[in-house]
Amino acid sequence: MLFCLATMPARADDGWAFLLAPGTHALMRHAQAPGTGDPANFRLGDCATQRNLDDDGRAQARAAGAALRAKGVRFTHVLSGEWCRTKETARLLDLGPVEDEPQLNSFFTDRSTRARQSAAIIALLKSYPAQEKAILVTHQVNITALTGIVPRSGEITVVSIDPQGALEVVGRIDAQALR
Repeated sequence: MLFCLATMPARADDGWAFLLAPGTHALMRHAQAPGTGDPANFRLGDCATQRNLDDDGRAQARAAGAALRAKGVRFTHVLSGEWCRTKETARLLDLGPVEDEPQLNSFFTDRSTRARQSAAIIALLKSYPAQEKAILVTHQVNITALTGIVPRSGEITVVSIDPQGALEVVGRIDAQALR
């Protein structure tokens, strides 16, 4: 697999300059949604059965979008998993039209899809020309599988594709820096 942990330690506040550079992308964990996992009766497409953003999470997502815009970060792609909390986070960021990307769906309850989904996300990022920039709103398990980082709710991990085609962590933006 093409998974690569960062070759340099990434502090939780050093991502802004990297995110503005060409060829980088943002992996964002959805905003605050109290709890862990989803209820037993969870159904994709039915928000009433899922763990969702609370009011603080909604405010966190709006503030993150405002911070990204204020720093001049522009995205050509805003992608989200199909869980309601990722879609709502992406929509509230207000950074552009949100596209569903099923490979960003959580595999918290079924780890068998981890490698396939991670490889698909790396291939997607590799397909973007250097002048295009994506923000991918997803889940902790997805970001951890791709980077080895366990992000907090609303945190951004800044990544690029290295010359060998592997995903490389180049920086992080702590959720507090996005408020």
